[in-house]
Amino acid sequence: METIASTPTHCPYCALQCGMNVTPLPQGGVEVTERTDFPVNRGALCGKGRTAAEVLSPAVRLTSPLVRSAGRLVEASWAEALDRIAERLAGTREGYGADALGVFGGGGLTNEKAYALGKFARVVLGTSQIDYNGRFCMSSAAAAGTKAFGLDRGLPFPLEDIPKTGCVILVGSNLAETMPPSLRFFTELRQNGGTLIVVDPRRTRTAEQADLHLAPRPGTDLALALGLLHLVVAEGRTDEEYIRRRTTGWEEARAAAMAHWPEQVERITGVSVPRLREAVRLFCEPEAAMVLTARGPEQQSKGTDTVGAWINLCLATGRAGRPLSGYGCLTGQGNGQGGREHGQKADQLPGYRKLDDPAARAHVAGVWGVAPEALPGPGRSAYELLDALGTDIRALLLMGSNPVVSAPRAAHVEGRLRSLDFLAVADVVLSETAELADVVLPVTQWAEETGTTTSLEGRVLLRRRAVAPPPGVRSDLYVLHELAARLGVEKGFPTDPEEVFEELRRASAGGPADYSGISYRRLAEENGVFWPCPAQNTDTDTGPAAHGDSSIPTAPAGRPTAPPALTGAEAAADDPAPDTGPAARGDSGTPTDPPGRPTDGPALTGTTGGPATVDDGEDALLDGLPDDPARDVGGAVSPGAAAPVVHPGTPRLFLDRFATADGRAQFVAVTHRATAEEPDAEYPLLLTTGRVVSQYQSGAQTRRVAELNAAAPGPFVELHPRLAARIGAAEGDPVTVVSRRGRAVAPARITAAIRPDTVFMPFHWPGEGRANTLTNPALDPTSRMPEFKSCAVRVEVVGPGE
Repeated sequence: METIASTPTHCPYCALQCGMNVTPLPQGGVEVTERTDFPVNRGALCGKGRTAAEVLSPAVRLTSPLVRSAGRLVEASWAEALDRIAERLAGTREGYGADALGVFGGGGLTNEKAYALGKFARVVLGTSQIDYNGRFCMSSAAAAGTKAFGLDRGLPFPLEDIPKTGCVILVGSNLAETMPPSLRFFTELRQNGGTLIVVDPRRTRTAEQADLHLAPRPGTDLALALGLLHLVVAEGRTDEEYIRRRTTGWEEARAAAMAHWPEQVERITGVSVPRLREAVRLFCEPEAAMVLTARGPEQQSKGTDTVGAWINLCLATGRAGRPLSGYGCLTGQGNGQGGREHGQKADQLPGYRKLDDPAARAHVAGVWGVAPEALPGPGRSAYELLDALGTDIRALLLMGSNPVVSAPRAAHVEGRLRSLDFLAVADVVLSETAELADVVLPVTQWAEETGTTTSLEGRVLLRRRAVAPPPGVRSDLYVLHELAARLGVEKGFPTDPEEVFEELRRASAGGPADYSGISYRRLAEENGVFWPCPAQNTDTDTGPAAHGDSSIPTAPAGRPTAPPALTGAEAAADDPAPDTGPAARGDSGTPTDPPGRPTDGPALTGTTGGPATVDDGEDALLDGLPDDPARDVGGAVSPGAAAPVVHPGTPRLFLDRFATADGRAQFVAVTHRATAEEPDAEYPLLLTTGRVVSQYQSGAQTRRVAELNAAAPGPFVELHPRLAARIGAAEGDPVTVVSRRGRAVAPARITAAIRPDTVFMPFHWPGEGRANTLTNPALDPTSRMPEFKSCAVRVEVVGPGE
C-alpha cells in the first residue's frame, strides 16, 4: 500500500503558530495531527487548530472568481476578473489620482504576501493609502515598546523562559481561550514556585489559574500600573543601580507615578489597596519577573501610554534586558508580528524601516529598482483609511481582512465600503466584506502554499505546502503578479514565494527587523530562526550568546550542500508553474548584493545607533550607523580572512543594551486620563469585547466549521447577576445593548465572573449580534488604535414583538 507523506507545517490561526502535520487521506480530505518537535506547542493543539483542515474543503470556500453583474455576484474567469480590477484601478487613478486608490491588508498574510502587497501599493499603484487590520491588534504595544526600547518585537524572549521566571503579570489576556496551548507555560511557572497575576475585568478561564486576580474597571489599566509603580517607589523596591546604569527619564516618570496614590487608584480602578500591595510584593520579591500585555490595555484611546506605564514598572524594578525578565506583548494574529515588519503599514518599508527616512527609502528603492522620490509618503492609519472610503478613496483592493465584522463602528464602516466606486476582495471564503465587492478572487490558504510567518516570539517559521488547492484557486502572489502586469509593471512580482522571500531578505538587510541571514533552507532545518539575523556574523563578540545568553545554541559550523527533501505536495506547484526559487535550483539561497549599500540599523544586543524617529510610534529607525562589511548581504570573504560564522538569530533581545541611540531604555512619563467615552445617565454601563475559545477574529473561517459552531453557536451578552436583576433579564433572554453608534441584540449570559458595572460581548459574528456595531473608533494619538475595549452603553430586555 502506498504511503502518503505528511508535511510538517504550522497552524493558520493565532500567533503561537503551533506546529502540526498535514496528511492528505487516500479517501479524500486532509488530516491534521500533532507535531511534538515544535517547542511552542509540543504537540498540543486547540480545537481551532485541530479542525483547521475543515476550511480546506471546497464546500465551504470560494473556488471561482466572482464579478458583480446586475447587482449579483456571478462566476467569471480569472482573466475577466483580473481585467476588470486592473481597468477600474487604472481608471480611478487616471480620474482622481493615485491616492484615490486604497489597499487594505491583513495580519494573517504571510511575510511574502505582506511584503509584495506593500510593494504593489507603492510601486505599481503609486498610492500612499495602504494599511492593514493589524493596526487594530498590536499597534499600541508596538509604539510603546519602540519608545522605551528603540524596537518592537512582541516577545523579547522565547516562551520557554516563562516557566523559569519568578512572577508574571498578565494584563488583559485571556490566553486560556485565545491561545490555549500557551497556558502550559504559565501552569509550569506555578508548578516551579512562581506566581501568576492576571489583570482583567472578568474572571476568565485564565484568571481562574492566577494566584492573584485584579479586576479593574475597563479603561483604567493605566491608573492601575501607575498605582503599582507608586507603591514600588514608596516601599523602596526600585532598582536604583539598574535605573542609573541602563535607563533615562526616571525622574519625570517617578514624579508622574507619585501623583497616583493608592487610595486614588482604588477609587478609579475598583482594585483595593491591599490587593495593589500584594501585587507589588509578588512582583518584586523574586529575582526575575515579567509583564505581558495583550489587547485589554492596548485597544484603548490611551493604549500607548497604558503599555508605557507597565514598561515603566519593569524598568523601575530592573526587570527588562535581563535573563528571565522583561516586558512582552502577546501578539494575536497568525502573522501579526511579521505583518507589521515588511511594508503593509501606512508608514513603513520592509525590515521595520520608516517610510519617511531618506536612507531607508534609498535602500528599499534600490532593491525595488525605482527612484527613492517615486515612493509615496506615509498614508492614513487603518480606521482613518476605512473612514475615507467613498470620499477621498474611491477604489479599494482588500486582502485577508473582514472589516464589516472586525472594524470599530462597524455599521459606519460597512456603509463606507458600500459607497466605494469599486471594491475588489481576495479571500479564502465569501466573507461579509467580500459579499459587498464588485470582484472577488478565490485565493489559496495555509496548507496549499509555502510561505513564512513570524510568531509572537519573533521566530520566523516556514509554512509548507501540503496539498493542492481546488481547481480555480490561485495565490495572492499570483493576483499581484497578474495585476502588476496589467498595470504596466512586467517584472518584480514573482509568484514563487521563495523568490519573494529572497528579495525580502535584501530589502530588510540592515534594518531593525533584519531577515537577511534567514533562508527557507535554514527555516526547514532549524525549526525557525529568531530575528534579527544578519546575513553574516564575522565578529564573535556581537552574537547574542556573547551578551550573556548562554542558552542560545550556536549555528552549525558549515552549511549543507543541498536543501532537505520536500515532503508531500510541497514539491508540486505553488502557482501556477513548478517552483523556480533558489532552493529549487539548488543554489545557496543567499541573495546578491542590492544596488547600493543599506545603512545598518541597530544591532539589538548592543550596537550604538543614531537618533530614533517616531511617526506612529511603531517604526523608530536607527539608520545612522556606518557600513559594516561583516553584515553585507552575500559579501565575499577576503583572502586570508576568517570564514564567516552563520548568525544564530536572536532569541533574547536587549541583554547587553537596548536599541536606542544611547543603548538605554527610556522611561516615558504618563498620567492617567479617562476613556474617550465615560458612562453617564443615558449610557450608564461599560462594554468590553473579546474572543471565545472556539471562534477566531471575525469568524469568517471558524464559523464554517461545524464542531466549532456547535461549541460557540452565536453571540451573547455577559451580565452580572445584580445588573440582570435590575433590568429584569433571565438567562438566555434576548437583550439589546445600545451605544451612541448603534445597537446589538444577543442572549443574556448571567455570571458573577464580570463586574456589575460592565458587560461583555464576543466580536466574532455579523448581523444583529455584531459587537463592533457598538465600539468606539476614538483613536490613540500615537498608535492610531481604536478604543475597542471600552465604550458607554445601556442594556435593555427585548420586549414582546421587538
